[in-house]
Parts: sequence; structure tokens; C-alpha cells
Amino acid sequence: MLESKFNFPGQTAFYKGKVRDVYTINDKEMVMVASNRISAFDVVLPRPIPYKGQVLNQVAAIMLEATKDIVPNWVKAVPLPNVTIGLKCETFPVEMVVRGNLTGHAWRTYKSGKRELCGVTMPEGLKENDYFPTPIITPTTKAHEGHDEDISREDILAKGLVSKEDYEQLEKYTLALFARGKELAAKRGLILVDTKYEFGKIGDTIYVIDEIHTPDSSRYFYAEGYEEKQKAGQAQKQLSKEFVREWLMANGFQGKEGQQVPEMTDEFVTTVSERYIELFENITGQKFVKQDISDAESEQKIIETLKSS
Repeated sequence: MLESKFNFPGQTAFYKGKVRDVYTINDKEMVMVASNRISAFDVVLPRPIPYKGQVLNQVAAIMLEATKDIVPNWVKAVPLPNVTIGLKCETFPVEMVVRGNLTGHAWRTYKSGKRELCGVTMPEGLKENDYFPTPIITPTTKAHEGHDEDISREDILAKGLVSKEDYEQLEKYTLALFARGKELAAKRGLILVDTKYEFGKIGDTIYVIDEIHTPDSSRYFYAEGYEEKQKAGQAQKQLSKEFVREWLMANGFQGKEGQQVPEMTDEFVTTVSERYIELFENITGQKFVKQDISDAESEQKIIETLKSS
């Protein structure tokens, strides 16, 4: 599914995100459809990735169920492999990015000579993919369009984006969720390297929303061979969509104005799909079952679930 075109009873809003279609029902519930669209550098790429939506939605459902004792989550039902129905929350305008290793954006910042990211000081003497002494939180603004921007804890509070009380709670939830995510990953022979969490609020209750611990929101390394590769200065074998970003950069694209997305061949699209399925099977320990459901069947199933919820 590249994009959905549903119309539900009680539908009060529709929002098309980079990779999800979100329907608001009676201003109280949300139907989130995970499409097969893929984005990188905050740009939606021109070709969909088969079964990506199913992978993301099913991994997120499993991970939200496995962390609900830490923080309440928004999920009410998962009626289809690529659809979740849940509570409509007032979202916090920041994303909580947490990093256990010096990788990706953090490494590119470090490599440039800077030792501060989002107001957090990074120690000297680290190599790419080394562990930080303790996980660090490097928040970003949450942009509906365009690029999310790095922001510090101090700026978030100074600008009044989140109250001090709420932000301190978000930090606690973020570190606790990351610790649980690392435990779950370790059982599967993986290292949860970095990830991001989004939160919302209903009344005085904070909920974790959207997806967690998926290949779109997280980066994983294989634990086996990690130390040996670090000592030898070799690249880590990883499960994430970082390889898509690396492919784009190697082909001259970083989402900057005037740059063209390189051609996505059938072979490349198939490879990306296989990598997503590989992550699902590795992180969950379950066999991935491809499910193809028509739009009409999907719409009917969602309507039935909404009626019973």
C-alpha cells in the first residue's frame, strides 16, 4: 500500500505523514495506517517498499505490548497487519532521541570536530560505534513538514515547548524504555544502538505514541562480532534503514535543496524489503508472514473494529 483512501464513520480529520496515513475518529481515536512509503533525510522516496508497513506496524505492536508496564501507550487494537487503532493524544512537540553508541548523526557531528550535540557533551577519544559511558538524550523538534531540528533540553524548557515537570518525566520514560529495548534486543543477539520516542498526553496522563523499536525509529547492531569489529576499526553489521541513507549519500543525495533522489532500481527496492523482513524476524524471533489484503477488506475490518471499541 502506497497510500490509503479510506472514509470512516465519525471521521473528523485526516493527516498524511511521511510514511503513515492517520485518520481521526470523533476527535478521540486515531486509525494509523503504516504505508509502504519510505523516507530518508526527511524526504519521501519515490518508490514504495513491499511489506514495509506491515513490518513497522507489527514490530511496534509487539514492542508496545512489551513495554506497557513502564509507560501507558496509545494502542487500543491492531485489526490488520499494517493498521493500529488507538487514543488521540495531545502530542508533545519534541521527539526524544536516545543514543547508546556514537553512530549516525552523532558520529557525523563528532567527526566534524564538534563535541556537543543538543546541549550534551560527548567525551573525547571515541571511535565510530563506540558506546557512550551512559546513554544520552538528544531531542529534536517535531516537524510535520521538512526537517526535524536538533534542540537542547535547555531550549525546550526556555521556549516553553514542554513544562519542566513533563520533560523530566519524558526523560525518565525515555531511558526506561531504552533500557527495556536493549534487554529485548540482547535476547535476540542484537544491540539497540539508538532510537526515538514520541509522547502525548490526555489529561494528566502521558502516553508513548506512534511506533517504538522499529527499523524506521531505531538502529540495531548484531552483538556477535561487535567487539572484534570495533577493535579492527571495521563497520558494524546493522539492522536499520541507515544503509538506505548511506546508499543515498553515496549517490549524491542528502535531502538538500537542488539534489535529485537517485533511481531506485527493482533490485534495490527488493533488497530494502528483505532487510526490513530480516529485522522483523531477528528482533521478534517470529517468522514473517506476508499478508496482502485489499483496500475494501481493510476498510471493512477497520470499521468493524471501531464499532466494537
